[in-house]
Amino acid sequence: MRILGISAYYHDSAAALIEDGRVVAAAQEERFTRKKHDPGFPAHAIQYCLDEADAKLDQIDHITFYEKPFLKFERLLETYLAQAPGGFTSFRAAMPVWIKEKLFQKSNLVKALRELSDEDNIEEKLLFAEHHQSHAASAFYPSPFDEAVVLTMDGVGEWATTSVSIGRGNTLEAKREIHWPHSLGLLYSAFTYYTGFRVNSGEYKVMGLAPYGEPRFADVIMENLIDVKEDGSFWLDQSYFNYAGGLTMTSKKFHDLFDGAPRDPDSLVTQREMDLAASVQQVTEEIVLRMARDLADTYGIVNLCMAGGVALNCVANGKLLREGTFDRIWVQPAAGDAGGALGAALAAYHDHLKAERKPNGSMDAMTGSYLGPTFSQEEIEKRLQALGAEFEVLKEADFISRTSKALDDGKAVGWFSGRMEFGPRALGARSILGDPRNPQMQKTLNLRIKYRESFRPFAPSVLREDVAEYFELESDSPYMLLVADVQKKRRKKMTKKEQELFGIDKLNVPRSDIPAVTHVDYSARVQTVHKETNPRYYALLKAFKKRTGCSVLVNTSFNVRGEPIVCTPEDAFHCFMGTELDCLAIGNCFLEKAKQDPALARDYKSEFAPD
Repeated sequence: MRILGISAYYHDSAAALIEDGRVVAAAQEERFTRKKHDPGFPAHAIQYCLDEADAKLDQIDHITFYEKPFLKFERLLETYLAQAPGGFTSFRAAMPVWIKEKLFQKSNLVKALRELSDEDNIEEKLLFAEHHQSHAASAFYPSPFDEAVVLTMDGVGEWATTSVSIGRGNTLEAKREIHWPHSLGLLYSAFTYYTGFRVNSGEYKVMGLAPYGEPRFADVIMENLIDVKEDGSFWLDQSYFNYAGGLTMTSKKFHDLFDGAPRDPDSLVTQREMDLAASVQQVTEEIVLRMARDLADTYGIVNLCMAGGVALNCVANGKLLREGTFDRIWVQPAAGDAGGALGAALAAYHDHLKAERKPNGSMDAMTGSYLGPTFSQEEIEKRLQALGAEFEVLKEADFISRTSKALDDGKAVGWFSGRMEFGPRALGARSILGDPRNPQMQKTLNLRIKYRESFRPFAPSVLREDVAEYFELESDSPYMLLVADVQKKRRKKMTKKEQELFGIDKLNVPRSDIPAVTHVDYSARVQTVHKETNPRYYALLKAFKKRTGCSVLVNTSFNVRGEPIVCTPEDAFHCFMGTELDCLAIGNCFLEKAKQDPALARDYKSEFAPD
C-alpha cells in the first residue's frame, strides 16, 4: 500500500511517500526550485518521492492533501462578513486568488497530478485530511510511543489554531480545539512583523534575539493583547491586530500600545526589539507550560507529541522538558506545513484505512529525518568535474581524518553526505561545520559565510553518549528541537563589566569552553548525533573528539541567508564558491578553496533575497 501526501499553496510545499506505513521519502519543493518557502504545487518533490520508491504515480494507491480547502474558504468568508465593512481592501485582494486558484483547488490538484500520470483515475485516489489532523498524525504516528497526548499549535489551518488529540495505537481522537482568530502562532508572528522581520520565516530570529533583551513588555502583552486561562486556553483582543481583515499583522492600537510603528526591516535592531522579542517569547513559554500541565493532569498520560509551527520553538520545548510535566516529549522534525504532507499520508493510512501501527518504544520512524535525495560517489564526481571543480577522492578513513583536521585548524567546512534532511534543520547531511572552541567562529559563519545578522546563534552537534558532559540534558535531541543550558562546569565566569553589558554588546563575550555554540543566556539548541541514523556524521564527531578531546561541532544549515538548504552537488559547489567557506567535503571528495579556479566564484551575497 503506497500513499502520497502533499502540502501546497500556502508556504513550504512538500511531498511525502509511505509504503505499508513506512516512511520512504519526503522533501520540500524549495530544495529543488531554489525558491525559499516555495508555495507552489510540489511537482519536483513528488517526482523525487516516486523515484525513491521506484514507482510511477499510477502505482500509488491514495494521494492525500494536507487540508480541506472548502473549510478554509468558509473561514475566510465568515471572517470578512464578521469584519464588514472593515477589511474590504483585504477581501478585494484575496477573493480573485481564491476564486481562480483556491476555491477550485481539487480540480487544480487533479490537473497538476495528471501531468505526472498516464491514467485518468487520479480523482478517485484523492483524499483530503484536515490541517490539524495532518499535523497531529505527523506528530504521533512516527513517534516511538503507543500512547501520547498530541498537541498541535500553529497560525491557523481551516479553523483550528491549537488542537489536542489522544493517540493510542493506530488511532487519533480529537479532544480540544482553539479556533481562529485566536492563535498563539499568529501572536508570535505579529511580533515578528512588528520587530521588522518576515512572517513565516523570521520567527526563528525573534526566538534567537530574545536572550539579548529583558521581558519588560510581558505584562503589557498579558494585560492587553491576550487573556490566558490556567489551563493554557487563550483569547486575543482583535482590536490590536490586523491579520483577520487587513493586509498587515498589527493595528494602530498595537503600535500605540508599544509607542511606535513597526521597525523598518532595513534599520538596525535596537534594545527595544530585543525586549519585545524577550517578552513575546516569555508569554509563549508560559502558555505552552500552562497547557502542558493541564493536559498531563487531565489525561494522565506520560508522553507528549507536538507539531505545528509553534512546536519549532525549541526554547519553549526545552523548558517544557525541564519542567518534567511529561516523562517524554517527541516533536515532529518537520513540524511546520511541510510536515503536513507526511501527516496527510499517515492519516490516510491509519485514520482512513485503519491500518495497524507498531511503534518500537525507543527509536522513532523518521530515520533521523534523512528522507531526501542522495547521490552516489560516481555521480558526485561526474557533476563536480562538469563544474570545473578541483578535488581529491579519499578513502573513508582518510576523508574523515582530513575533515576533522580542517575543523581543528579553524576552517569552515561544507559537509554534504547521504540523504538530505526533511524539515527546516540541517542535521549533518547538508551542513556547514566549524570548531565550537573557536570564539570567532560564530561571527565568521554569520557574517562571512551565511551573510546574516550577527546576533543569530549556532547549534551544537554532540555525540549522544557525551551530551550530558556538555549540556544539562539527559535525553535524545536528534532534531535540534530542544534548547538546554551549557553545563556549569564549562561556563566562564564573567567580569562585573561584562555582566553590565546590554543587548548586542553581550555577543562577543565568550561564555564557555565551547563559545561558538553558547548563546548569551548560556543556552544551546542541541542536536544529539546517533550512530544508528547517521553513522558517517557520528564517525566525524568521534574523530574530532579523538583529535581534540571535544565531541561537539558547530552545525548550521548549508546555505546562505535567503537560500534554501542545498540539495544537489551543484548547489553545494555554488555555495562553496560564493562564500568564504574554506573546504567542501562531499561524498568522498575533498575540495579546498585555495585550489579552485577563482573564475568559478559567484556573487552569492546578493543572489538571494533576505529572509
